[in-house]
Amino acid sequence: MGYKLIVFALLIPFFASAQIGGQTSYTFTNIPSNTRLVGLGGVNVSLANEDVNLAFSNPALSGDTLSGLASFSYLDYFADAGIVTAIYQHDFGKLGSWFLGVNHLDYGEFDSYDATGADLGTFDSGETQLILGRNHTIGVFTLGASLKFLNSNIGGFNSSALAMDLGGVFSHPSKQVTFGLVFKNVGFILQDYSDDSDSKLPFDIQVGTTIKPEHMPFRFSLTGYNLTDGNISYFDPNNTADEEEPGELDNALRHVNVGVELLLSKNINLRFGYNHLVRQELKLPDTGGGAGFSFGLMFRVKAFEFSYSRGGYHAAGGSNSFTLTANTNKIFKNRRS
Repeated sequence: MGYKLIVFALLIPFFASAQIGGQTSYTFTNIPSNTRLVGLGGVNVSLANEDVNLAFSNPALSGDTLSGLASFSYLDYFADAGIVTAIYQHDFGKLGSWFLGVNHLDYGEFDSYDATGADLGTFDSGETQLILGRNHTIGVFTLGASLKFLNSNIGGFNSSALAMDLGGVFSHPSKQVTFGLVFKNVGFILQDYSDDSDSKLPFDIQVGTTIKPEHMPFRFSLTGYNLTDGNISYFDPNNTADEEEPGELDNALRHVNVGVELLLSKNINLRFGYNHLVRQELKLPDTGGGAGFSFGLMFRVKAFEFSYSRGGYHAAGGSNSFTLTANTNKIFKNRRS
């Protein structure tokens, strides 16, 4: 089974060669919806065995040690939009450890009008992904896969898709160093919004590393993403504003996400992140504010873990995220005793 997974993963770039950046649907799957991702800048594929929520980022990150963890997150996004996320991992013995998760983006309520401007009332829109997956460790390597069902409902127009994430992690046998690789959103559209629609999945290849230097209370993560696209910067030569075209270094940094954790103790840590793409695309001409910068806090109390993060998207503000994780193994053990 392992070699078939690897061969399939190597063929993925050829399946996605026809996709063009900026012309995909279901991009809500790329929104960092849990506090660890928000606090670390938005992207991470190498932080293994630390957070069951990271199975949404790379299915190889949620190892057997996280079995029994149940987590709930809420992201207060923009305006009335919000994202609710829940995930649970369970050990089924010989069948291995499996995780099941759901992620729903609610866009809120909209006013509806016909072509003449007559009021038709209001409507709701939202998008949902449901994931089911597992991973398996062989020595220093962990391979993971998750099957994803995606559904989008925008003003009465519906679309659905079936996709898969395939990932791997290498963990150094003696040092706290990990390397991660994931092929995201490999699949096809089951039903499009209309007969004229030509939706595509937001396929991406992401790689990264996480390093915890010895005798230092810091853990560093560096992640490359949007690697299937070359120049992802936007520049309009007809813009009357005095704006310079992004250079090669600027464009290269737009593919990089940096995250840092300050490990104050086993039960408390602080998180910081920087995303250059978010910074460059959302800053104002005269000020960047907190765009691209993020921070967070996590603390544990017995069987529960609480965390909060804030992601900076604009000079006017950002988004807040909250996560509650429960270790059901400890909860039921205490009840039995």
